[in-house]
Amino acid sequence: MGKKGKEKKKGRGAEKTAAKMEKKMSKRSRKEEDDLEALIAHFQTLDARKTKITETPCSPPSARLNASLSAHPEKDELILFGGEYFNGQKTFLYNELYIYNIRKDAWTKVDIPGPPPRRCAHQAVVVPQGGGQLWVFGGEFASPDGEQFYHYKDLWVLHLATKTWEQIRSTGGPSGRSGHRMVAWKRQLILFGGFHESARDYVYYSDVYAFSLDTFTWSKLSPSGSGPTPRSGCQMSVTPQGSIVIYGGYSKQRVKKDVDRGTQHSDMFLLKHEEGGEGRWVWTRMNPSGVKPSPRSGFSVAVAPSHQTLLFGGVCDKEEEESLEGVFFNDLYFYDATRNRWFAAQLKGPKSEKKKRRRGKAEEHTGASGQEPGPAGASGPLEVVTEVVAEDGTVVTIKQVLQASGPVGPSLSEDEDSASESCSPRVQPCPRASAMLAVKHGLLFVYGGMFEAGDRQVTLSDLYCLDLHRMDEWKALVEMDPKTQEWLEETDSDEDSSSAEGAEGGDEDQDEDSEESDEEQEEEPQHPEVAPGEQSMDYLARTEQHWLRLARDNLGPDPKEKKVLKVAQAMAKTFFNDSAQRAAKASSEVEGQ
Repeated sequence: MGKKGKEKKKGRGAEKTAAKMEKKMSKRSRKEEDDLEALIAHFQTLDARKTKITETPCSPPSARLNASLSAHPEKDELILFGGEYFNGQKTFLYNELYIYNIRKDAWTKVDIPGPPPRRCAHQAVVVPQGGGQLWVFGGEFASPDGEQFYHYKDLWVLHLATKTWEQIRSTGGPSGRSGHRMVAWKRQLILFGGFHESARDYVYYSDVYAFSLDTFTWSKLSPSGSGPTPRSGCQMSVTPQGSIVIYGGYSKQRVKKDVDRGTQHSDMFLLKHEEGGEGRWVWTRMNPSGVKPSPRSGFSVAVAPSHQTLLFGGVCDKEEEESLEGVFFNDLYFYDATRNRWFAAQLKGPKSEKKKRRRGKAEEHTGASGQEPGPAGASGPLEVVTEVVAEDGTVVTIKQVLQASGPVGPSLSEDEDSASESCSPRVQPCPRASAMLAVKHGLLFVYGGMFEAGDRQVTLSDLYCLDLHRMDEWKALVEMDPKTQEWLEETDSDEDSSSAEGAEGGDEDQDEDSEESDEEQEEEPQHPEVAPGEQSMDYLARTEQHWLRLARDNLGPDPKEKKVLKVAQAMAKTFFNDSAQRAAKASSEVEGQ
């Protein structure tokens, strides 16, 4: 009894602390929000120039994260809205609307008068009413320097049939926030959690709101039971039984002045509506079985055709005293609410035709040795020379010395052949966080997101697809070219510029050393090999310093760092592609034996 009373008292204390923090934060952030409101108003003035709906076929959208990607309820289309991009110096926010036609594999940019202001980390939910509606709530706007934030508390609906935006003005809704989660439940929108951050303070939420799609009114729910602690970025999904699952998320708390500690939650809760009790909800703690995702934040969520919830990617931040390093993921998990069980996705791989290929090659080369014609007894090294042209016209030569392969041995057995195939590069999204997910007709689409390479943030613009019925292999619909990724980094002094990855300006001593080493060394540099199954973006991130050094050596004294980066990326990409082609050729030759 005494313990129960203490728990209640502790709960009330936590609520009071959160309320005080929110009030304190509100006062401090009022001024900076006023400044940002003026900037938002400026952008809205620009948007007001749009007087008619225009649909323009276009190339795939630019790189971004924290946007929303939603499946059209009636058409074979995906809807991309908002998002953000950071180039190392400036933050860009978007309120662009793109439509992706799945069957035609084509993008269209749709300009509609009176759109919502630019934002990211909002929530978008599609409902089938009225030919399809996309409901958008909240999100954030950031100043160009990324130091100030404005959190929206507005609600918008995009009428998909007429392609018109409408702002729904209703009192009693959630406070301004981003990182919250929202789902469609019966004829309501249910919203949970999120956070509000200013330059000095922040607060995380665990409140629950419901918006009626019939009366267009907000109501705050007060579920009984012990629910989740305040958090943002969690998984929120509706079960086949009509309950709502909350999993994971992220929050931070101040442990002392100017020192925060982040928490990556891995607990799970069920929010259930009690039958017969209008407006009565109850929280229940859950303990699912199976193979659970490792602790992480920034993961993405979608719902599979079987009503299972998908969880993709994310990042696990490892905090040290003065540093923060993240391990990014590209794994996929399923949560089956019916069995309350997690599953790690296992891809079957493409159907193999190696037997057919081997039989065809054998018939074609009957009586032949199976070797390609070439110099008899060739065993010396082979020098491969490739010219790389960067996007600014700079021409750089890459030389690589390859050792000739030995005599061709007997044909591989089926097991060895399978092992050889498994070592070939496999198409898959690179590890990332804050990506956009959507499922349509049993196809899972993954777009954009970000990962970190040292001090550099790489924002993605690629698009991948996975058939959830076959679960065989990923398909790359839009591949990202690393050289299109702009990164501008400022340094505090010229002395620090040499140690800052991607920084503007170079180290003169380093250039002089490079020149001297060019004169002293006559041997060609050995380039880092491409690992089996490694993707181009992963290879670039792993070997970036090698290619930067090589680019500086080729460009001569005092090159501009921006040019060095472009040339380095072009060289790395060329080497990666050449290596992949050689590996594919070697594999086909082996299969022909």
